[in-house]
Amino acid sequence: MPDRLRTHIEKILPLSDEEFEYISSCFTYKKYKKHQFLIQEGEAVPYNYFVLKGLLKLVYTDEAGKEHIVGFAMEDWWETDFSAYYQNQKATMSLECIEDTEVLCLTLADYRKICSIHPKMEHFFLEKAYMGFISAQQRIISTMTTGIKERYEQLLEKYPSLVQRVPKSLLAAYLGVSRETLSRLPL
Repeated sequence: MPDRLRTHIEKILPLSDEEFEYISSCFTYKKYKKHQFLIQEGEAVPYNYFVLKGLLKLVYTDEAGKEHIVGFAMEDWWETDFSAYYQNQKATMSLECIEDTEVLCLTLADYRKICSIHPKMEHFFLEKAYMGFISAQQRIISTMTTGIKERYEQLLEKYPSLVQRVPKSLLAAYLGVSRETLSRLPL
């Protein structure tokens, strides 16, 4: 499993065997079952998760109890409640398995240790953050400026394998519409 992490990191920067040995030693491997929570709202957020296998959903529940899907994470994606993780606060979102999932877990202390011992890893994490910010901004703009059909088509184009794995009800929640509305789209 660490090979997947090394391949992922080396898409951005090369690592020596010694560097990777140290970096991988800072991660903990965990397995979760479908419907199991990695993070629950109101609890501490001990890890940033690198998905080795499986599929996750990040959910915000509003005061009325309505669930809003903030994002999905599949293989080679990173996910957590980033605000709570970096600010050492309680989670405002939940992270749940849609499929049986295997992850590598990184504590904030180990993240900081990796970056101080191997400063080039700071560049790696910064590049991942940039890509996440860009994706989030594109989603916000799309939500504000396009109709549901266009948003669904964009999702299909950008993440075809994700769309095949996620139930329609969750895709609808992610897109901010009912399942019935999504089903009526002429696709």
